Order: sequence, then C-alpha cells, then structure tokens
Amino acid sequence: MTQEDKDLLLKDLCARLPYNVWVSYKTKYDDIERATILNGNYVRDIMEGTSSWIDFKPYLRPLSSMTEEEAVEYCDLQDKFLLSSQYPVTDGYALFDWLDKNMFDYRGLIPKGLALSTEIFNPYSNS
Repeated sequence: MTQEDKDLLLKDLCARLPYNVWVSYKTKYDDIERATILNGNYVRDIMEGTSSWIDFKPYLRPLSSMTEEEAVEYCDLQDKFLLSSQYPVTDGYALFDWLDKNMFDYRGLIPKGLALSTEIFNPYSNS
C-alpha cells in the first residue's frame, strides 16, 4: 500500500468512526481474517505504527447499491443545503456526513482494493 493510499484510507476511516465502521483485518501473528468495529484506539495505533494489524479494509457500500429511498433522501438533503444556503460549500459537510453514516464508498476505495464491498458480506444488515 502506498503512503498516498494509506493516507486516503485513514482519512476515510477517521470520518466514519462515529458511525461504527466495520473493518476486516489480519495481524502479523497469524493469517486469520477477522472483523470488528473500528475505534479510535485502533486508528491511533495504526497511525503510530504500533498496531499488530498488517492488512485492514473497511466494509463499504458501493454507490450503486443506494436504494431508491436513500437516493430521494440524499437528493432532499442536497437540495436543502445547496439551494437554500447562502454559503452552499460550507454546508456541504452534511452530505458527506450522510454518505459516511450510510457507509457509501464515495472516495473509490473499493475499486482501489482498499475496502471490501458489502455486496459480498454486509456486517451492517439487520438480518
């Protein structure tokens, strides 16, 4: 993983911390793939280089998996902040918060191999 990819992944993961993002990981001690909810301690250890994790990827939803209801909700949110605000750029954070909360891969991490698609395994499903 390049430093640029690592920085992109950590930036994305940090934004998702409040929303209980699931990650798949392996450690340097064995080759067993595990999954857990990421927390701030893991991110700190990863950034400091003290983590035993050698391979970790968040589970994210491709944008193509957005339901019709979610698309309407996102468009309504977009209209609310982009059309009614005097400063639409400064209000755009709400759109990214919504995408983060709903675990959408808007940074293209899945095609880069930096994230796993929830189309294969979805830890966020309620069933």
